[in-house]
Amino acid sequence: MLRTAVVVLALSLGVAAVHAQNAGPSDVDVSQQALQWQHKRLAALTAPNGWLSLIGLDWLKEGANRVGTASDNDIVLKSGPAHLGVVTLAKDGGLRIVLDKDSGATVDGQAVTEAVLHDDEHAGPAGPTTVAFGTASFLVISRDGRLALRVKDSNADTRIHFQGLDYYPIDPTWRIVADWVPFDPPHELEIGSVLGTINKEKVPGKAVFHRNGHTYELMPIQEEPDSLFFVIADKTSGRETYGAARFLYADLPKDGKVVLDFNRAYNPPCAFTPYATCPLAPPENRLDLAVTAGEKKYRGGH
Repeated sequence: MLRTAVVVLALSLGVAAVHAQNAGPSDVDVSQQALQWQHKRLAALTAPNGWLSLIGLDWLKEGANRVGTASDNDIVLKSGPAHLGVVTLAKDGGLRIVLDKDSGATVDGQAVTEAVLHDDEHAGPAGPTTVAFGTASFLVISRDGRLALRVKDSNADTRIHFQGLDYYPIDPTWRIVADWVPFDPPHELEIGSVLGTINKEKVPGKAVFHRNGHTYELMPIQEEPDSLFFVIADKTSGRETYGAARFLYADLPKDGKVVLDFNRAYNPPCAFTPYATCPLAPPENRLDLAVTAGEKKYRGGH
């Protein structure tokens, strides 16, 4: 249960807090910040609409797609009314939904009979259109030119029976100040995904750091204007940590330096659910190093 997961994490955080009390002042700061980050990570993951609530990833075909839990639908949902409605995908990529009169569903919180659907790639500031029904909802995602319904339910088994997060003990030595080497112009990095697709991403530079007398490099992409995003793997991958990759965010470089706090390396959504579309660590970011910091493999992994 969720309450049990929180208790398990709290116990592990208590052990780390004792370690922090015995450390030097700067180590205490690093440990406290990592603990705060772990609390936020847990809250986001276990939120009613967090990654644990995913119950479906259903690809749309061109034309009419009947949606609902009944077996006569084109897309059979795991939760919701027997006949929710019809999602129509036009040749030009336009999307509309016509709701069944007895569905009880809403579109962006409004009780309507039909509406245009905006996917996550073409949505405005409010984000993609959300169709909600009972404890469940869906939105449309665009991946490699294809559109799919991403379906969530706050009562999903993966959320209700979540088994908690496991971490390596917080180690301030894994907060590394790396040298930042900018690329001008930006390099291009090919990043594969669990769907078998390959995306070409712009890389603004590379982080170069030293550990145990060896030099390592990591290349980030920049999804947001105020941070760097690393998709990484290392010698613990597939053994103690999730095999496909772990994620790590870092603040933008300052004075030629970028801080890599591997205590905040964490599992992608695919570690918890088969209904996510996660990137894989590119060869350039597969470290010949055991990064014994951050989040471990999920013990309840699918």
